Parts: sequence; C-alpha cells; structure tokens
Amino acid sequence: MNADTECVQTKAVWEYSIQRRKAMTLEIREEQQVTSPAEIAAFLRGLGLPEKEQEHFVVILLNVRNGIRGYSLITIGLVDRTQIHAREVFRCAILQGTTRIILAHNHPSGDPTPSPQDIECTRSLVSAGKIIGIEVLDHVVIGQPNASGRDYLSFRETNLL
Repeated sequence: MNADTECVQTKAVWEYSIQRRKAMTLEIREEQQVTSPAEIAAFLRGLGLPEKEQEHFVVILLNVRNGIRGYSLITIGLVDRTQIHAREVFRCAILQGTTRIILAHNHPSGDPTPSPQDIECTRSLVSAGKIIGIEVLDHVVIGQPNASGRDYLSFRETNLL
C-alpha cells in the first residue's frame, strides 16, 4: 500500500467541561459562615432532601471562610443505601478549587442515625481528603424529626468524624 491508498479511519474526540447552574438563592448576610450542623440541615431541607424516596448523597462546597459556594449531587441510590467513591466525591471540589467540603445525605426511612456503612464510608472519605488536601468538615444525615424534634445527625457533633 502506498500513501495514496492508505486506509484512514476517523475517531471522535470529545471536549469535556463542567457546567454550573443556579439551583437556588440563599438569603444570607455578606460572608456568612456555616457555623453549625443546623445551618447545613436547613440548606438540605431547602434542597428537598428529607422528602426524597431514595438516598441522595451530596457534597457541599465551601469557600475559604466556610460560606456555601454550591453543592454537587454525587449519586442517587436505593431506599436504604447508595454507593459512594472518593473519585466522584472530590471531583467537583478539585475542579472548583475548594479546600473544604461537607458531606450530606438523606435517609428515606426518616431515621438520621448513620449505619455502620455510613460511618466506614465517611472515615474513608476523610482519609482520602487528607491525602489530596481537601478537608471534610462534617457529614450530616437528614431524615424526619425524631422524639427530640431533630431531623438530622452531625458526625462532628456526635464524635463520629
């Protein structure tokens, strides 16, 4: 075969990008910091997480002053579990240059008590974050109000983080 009769194949080359869109408007004071799990729970309620019938795992992206920059839906699972991998959890944070995140998910059962798998997964993600320089400040599980009237559990408040 010479150069004139050589077979040429084509191959698609894709451009990948991360797009952002406005999901909501928060009424906050200038430079307001997230100072408590209750504020994160209020944010999750605003996203409608307690009403979801499947587990939704989100990462809340924070600025250097712990203000909410945005969030990323990582995965939607089943009624009682979802599969999480560090690669997906930290992807958006890395691309957005975020150095602090808060993990969050809902429990469709209504009970915000973390499962042993929740605890193990969180510890693994905290370790991965340390390696890549992204601090996991908390993991908040939201459900429905319990006997105490709270509908969320903070890993940091309960010393699980």
